[in-house]
Amino acid sequence: MTTYGYVRVSTKEQNEDRQLIALAEFDIPAENLFMDKLSGKDFERPAYKNLLCCLEPDDLVIVKSIDRLGRNYAEIQEQWRIITKEKCADIKVLDTPLLDTTYHKDLLGTFIADLVLTVMSYTAQMERENIRQRQEEGILAARERGVHFGRLETSIPDDFDLWYTLWQEKEITAIEFSKRCGVSRSTLYKKIKSYEKYYENDLYYLESFPE
Repeated sequence: MTTYGYVRVSTKEQNEDRQLIALAEFDIPAENLFMDKLSGKDFERPAYKNLLCCLEPDDLVIVKSIDRLGRNYAEIQEQWRIITKEKCADIKVLDTPLLDTTYHKDLLGTFIADLVLTVMSYTAQMERENIRQRQEEGILAARERGVHFGRLETSIPDDFDLWYTLWQEKEITAIEFSKRCGVSRSTLYKKIKSYEKYYENDLYYLESFPE
């Protein structure tokens, strides 16, 4: 059995130390630690793909929390299935001791793990949706109070919030997003970075997103 650790943070600015400290007690070799600094909105993640390629039956994957595998119910469930069923490997979720397939590999143990996984992945998605709603309500309330976003607001269309949300949810592509805003893709990504920075500076709940 080979033990691997997986770490994910949503942006390059976020710090991965909390997850690495949690994994340190398992003495995982550096070459077996995989880390992505990318959004969890999809699974086009190089380190995660490399990890899946390395997995053999009875190997173990350790993560700090269940939302490191995905950011919604369906994706968490799918990645759990791939690792445990297709790869026949084990998973240990440090924040949720019941999500540890190395224990009780009988029918009852599998049932309990699957049941806990269903509840936890559903909770992760609901938390994300609630955060998004609070974020949108915060922006609306700020605008009603007369708060302006300065240069950012004058350089992007009024419905930028809508296209940004659709793009995050993969309802539109980056090309379509940039066309809607009337800017090039390179400019669009700069605007997205500035837009997200405003959430950090003005406390519009971005700090509530999981790392």
